[in-house]
Amino acid sequence: MPHSAVIHARIDSATKAATERILADLGLTPTEAIRLLYRQIAMRKEFPLELRVPNAHTASVLKKSENNEEIETFDSSDALFESWDK
Repeated sequence: MPHSAVIHARIDSATKAATERILADLGLTPTEAIRLLYRQIAMRKEFPLELRVPNAHTASVLKKSENNEEIETFDSSDALFESWDK
């Protein structure tokens, strides 16, 4: 194994716990996730994710969706398409 280096980072405990639960569901350890991120950055020579701040309208819609507010459901794709004509 090539020489290794250590990375130290501080993060709030709630974010750490929530993230580690998700990583466990994916079968990844925090160390593997960090290695994956670093490898992707090195290979692509850029950050591998698009980071954007949503505008006020998008942020409002996302918040409502997270709270199950103003959600529409459809029994079929035809019903969905028909709703667009209204």
